[in-house]
Amino acid sequence: MITKQFFIFGRVQGVGFRFFTLQEASKLGIKGTVRNRIDGSVEVIAQGTEDQISLMRAWLLDGPQIAKVERVVENNYVETRELERFSIIG
Repeated sequence: MITKQFFIFGRVQGVGFRFFTLQEASKLGIKGTVRNRIDGSVEVIAQGTEDQISLMRAWLLDGPQIAKVERVVENNYVETRELERFSIIG
């Protein structure tokens, strides 16, 4: 398992981004969290296999149809425990 942190910038709040991210993560079998950030971006912590993370990354680059993703910043994320599910924070 690997864990990645993504920051998604653009028109990503107020367009259901967190809900659609939850749906996509569940479909892919990814565990983690999604939350709105005060700067207008969305943060995603995603834990899964390399293939799962690759598919999630590709989805985040487009996002849901109503969103307008301008850029995605990806970081390695140190998580020592296996996450149990994917959830929306806040």
